[in-house]
Amino acid sequence: MRSEFEVAFNEITELRELPQDVVLEALQSALVLAYRRDTGASEAQLVEADIDPRTGRPRIFVEKEVVDSVLNDATEVDLESARFFEPEAVEGDTVMVKVQRTTRNFGRIAAMTAKQVILQKIREAERNLLYEEYLEREGDLITGTVQSTNAHMITLSLGRGEAIMPRSQQIPGERYRPHDKVRTYVLEVRRSNSGPQIIVSRGHRNMLRRLLEYEVPEIYNGQVEIKTIAREAGYRSKVAVAALQDGIDPVGACVGMRGMRIQNIVRELHEEKIDVIEWVPEQRDFIAKALSPARVNGVYLDDDIDTGRTALVIVPDDQLSLAIGREGQNARLAAKLTGWRIDIKSVSESVSDALGLVGQPPLAQMAEQQADLFEEATRIITRKNEGRMIMPEEYAAMGRFADLVESRLLVMREAKRAERMEEINVARETLPEEMFQISVEAFELPDEILEALQPFETVGEVMWRCLLRDASLLRRLEAPEAALAQILSAYESVQARDAAAALAEAEAEAESGAGQEAEVEDGASPTAEVSEEVDAAPIATEEVDLTEAVFADDQAPAPQPDSGKPARRVFRRVRPEPEFEEELEESEGDLDEVMNEQDEERKRRESRRKRRQLVFDEELGEVVAVRRRKKGREREEWDDFLD
Repeated sequence: MRSEFEVAFNEITELRELPQDVVLEALQSALVLAYRRDTGASEAQLVEADIDPRTGRPRIFVEKEVVDSVLNDATEVDLESARFFEPEAVEGDTVMVKVQRTTRNFGRIAAMTAKQVILQKIREAERNLLYEEYLEREGDLITGTVQSTNAHMITLSLGRGEAIMPRSQQIPGERYRPHDKVRTYVLEVRRSNSGPQIIVSRGHRNMLRRLLEYEVPEIYNGQVEIKTIAREAGYRSKVAVAALQDGIDPVGACVGMRGMRIQNIVRELHEEKIDVIEWVPEQRDFIAKALSPARVNGVYLDDDIDTGRTALVIVPDDQLSLAIGREGQNARLAAKLTGWRIDIKSVSESVSDALGLVGQPPLAQMAEQQADLFEEATRIITRKNEGRMIMPEEYAAMGRFADLVESRLLVMREAKRAERMEEINVARETLPEEMFQISVEAFELPDEILEALQPFETVGEVMWRCLLRDASLLRRLEAPEAALAQILSAYESVQARDAAAALAEAEAEAESGAGQEAEVEDGASPTAEVSEEVDAAPIATEEVDLTEAVFADDQAPAPQPDSGKPARRVFRRVRPEPEFEEELEESEGDLDEVMNEQDEERKRRESRRKRRQLVFDEELGEVVAVRRRKKGREREEWDDFLD
């Protein structure tokens, strides 16, 4: 026969839907706390509890010190009693000793404490289990019952938990009444003190994706893929699908026989219109399909670095309102679906705009070459403006004319874009490559200017736009001229810091190289002797202006005439002469003399190196070479090495 404890224990685990080890751990924690409250045990004293899950018999173990004579029974135990629990215990050890008293001796306060701890632990375990359960269902569909409604949100009962649906996630025009069954999409699950906060949605585009997966087996099995979804909840949605297996019609699979599959989804979404479009890799065809049910005459793509991706769409005059949609809804959804900004023109509007630009290139040359086509288009558009009837053949002729003109204008825009890209590449080449690796955070600028530069990410991207006075940069700045001056000043500071870092790195490499040279000298190998003689050869120097562009040896600029301005400070870049090979013919008797000469030459080079140093001049904004003057001169300790 099962004990009362086992019956109650199993009832709690089944009713709360909790694992047995979680409930058992809660009981053990409650016993430990009740013992501490009843006896006043310190938190530093270790207390453990053990419960038999079948009989419910509790055992409490307390950490005590082994002593010869017990003065405090709560913290000390004699050696004989300690060895009953720990046979190898000696005086001074700490052992876990079982408490002889039972839980029936606990006082009222300790019992109430144990009860509160048990309830608190069980509620906390329930909240954690519920959070983990719904966290796994995040991004899936769930059915709930409307519990209450107000102006801001709707509360749904999910059985063990509750969910809220904010007003922004509801379908406009849909009414929710208490006790209604509602199918929703689990948007987010948050952890809170009162339990998991579950946020659901019916207006999210992924709800349409999940409904299609449930209703269309081909999507669920992976034979048809949903590429993109553009949705305005409660009004219209567009879905682009593609077949991953040959012989499958993706649009037909989603629509179903007699439209049964798509109609089930439409009814679930409060009669929301859904356009299913076949996805194609060719962007022109995809944009034309995205504007369905409107017919399209032509699509002209313009991918500009400044204005972004724009698609000009020409439609027949009777299809213009259908292509735009009510309040621009159809065009807006098509732009979301394709990722292109879409401009829609009617054939008549395109022809009128083209005829107004006849005197400008490249249409002026085109008008001379195809004068008959321009005359016919002019005659047709004049009749249309007068309100006279236009025949279908004349509309077709205007469509051909509009296609020819827009294609020619597109070629002109592409040529201008190529020139723009070449100009940008030239500007980028004038900047050091490392500037495209430094974040804009390196600029020491006011917060408002730094925030405006964040989209450009790197210092190099900002600087080439400053050099070209790029419109996308100027639009972000409140006072463009003053801001550009501040950016240029900040760029000089970044360059100075970068140059100082490079100088420090060069000095570190020079010191490490000197250390390696000293190690080689200690070895005194013949190879080292030969290399030292080669290093002692005369060196050539050349003057390089750091403020000008860097030129190759054969592209150096010609010297400029004297303009009366002070000479620009430069530094000398040391360049070794071409390597040469020389046979050394030294006898063994002269070896000591040669080594002495090499030592003296090495000391002279070391002395010259110590007197010379590369430093950054803050006034000039350049790296210059300086040397230490000899003692006795009435000048500063460090002076310019050059003029």
